[in-house]
Amino acid sequence: MSRERPLVVVGIPGNRRLDLFLAAARASGLAPPSVVPWRELAAGPVRLPDDGLVRVDSPGGDVETERLLRGWSRAPDPYRAEGTADHHAGFRAALDRLSEAVAAAPGARLLQDPRDLVDMCDKRLCHARLARAGIPVAPALPGPVTGYASLRAAMADRGWTRVFVKPAHGSSASGVVALAVASDSRVRAVTTADLVRGGDGSVRLFNSLRPRTYTSEPDIAAVVDALAPEGLHVERWVPKAGFDGRVLDLRVVVVAGRATHVVARTSSSPMTNLHLGNARGDLDALRGSVGPRAWAEATATAEAAAACFPDTLHAGVDLMPSPGWRRFTVCEVNAFGDLLPGVLHEGRDTYAEQLHALATGRFPTGAPAPPVPSP
Repeated sequence: MSRERPLVVVGIPGNRRLDLFLAAARASGLAPPSVVPWRELAAGPVRLPDDGLVRVDSPGGDVETERLLRGWSRAPDPYRAEGTADHHAGFRAALDRLSEAVAAAPGARLLQDPRDLVDMCDKRLCHARLARAGIPVAPALPGPVTGYASLRAAMADRGWTRVFVKPAHGSSASGVVALAVASDSRVRAVTTADLVRGGDGSVRLFNSLRPRTYTSEPDIAAVVDALAPEGLHVERWVPKAGFDGRVLDLRVVVVAGRATHVVARTSSSPMTNLHLGNARGDLDALRGSVGPRAWAEATATAEAAAACFPDTLHAGVDLMPSPGWRRFTVCEVNAFGDLLPGVLHEGRDTYAEQLHALATGRFPTGAPAPPVPSP
């Protein structure tokens, strides 16, 4: 057996994601991974051990890391929806520094390609990469949306009456707007953005765990106009399948090319993210109701989407089955979509599954595997 190579994780100390990965490594009998705090990488260059296998975790959840990534002198309000463009610029710069650190450490390698991470964290780039590969995605507006007026004009030009408006660099449904326009010009928007108007005419957007519904066009316009400077990705609203009286989609974690962990996310609103008070569906009952053929096609679609990022160990694919499960649409591929506590595949959680893929030589695809001892 090849000698054990050190594991390194870029993460947030004390964060649940990092703790779960460290616990998986400990349970696998591995030496404790080294931790590079995101604060250090966000602030400047870092050093890595030779031969290290470097895994990048989400930079979210730490206000100081967020401030450093955005390059702000003040602490950002973690409840505000704005600021994602500055975050993404700092994220790209930090990944450039990480790539330089890997190049300077003989034998070190990243378990996620920085270009993949950048594209997955930009909904426009991710959608374009998937579309080029022939992955089924929702039709999207090709040009920049500079505000509500340009959005409505583009919708009218294409005959679209229902769209999802997404901040290009957002996550966890922050700032997402599900917009519907009726034939009599009435408008309705369901969004996670809570609009707050200041006495001076200013507009601020706060993330809300309870989606808000707006029917006043000036309010909807204010939300879209406030988000537009961050960059927007607009997709046609694709109908989702239902289950137990609720709409659903699937979060499918793909590890080293294989769909392993799946959660059915059900909701009575257009947004299915679980942190918004939505519920996990009964996966066994769902699989039984749709049948093995449809389920196999769903997981194969998720694997094909993840294969667009072949140099990255894992990804969380958000998959929308159509009513009747006749078609499948990929709406996002998440770089950090592996936080599925309590979901097991062959007795392993998502983090143990990643270590298992390394130990059994399933990653990197088509190349000699980085040697990690089997548990």
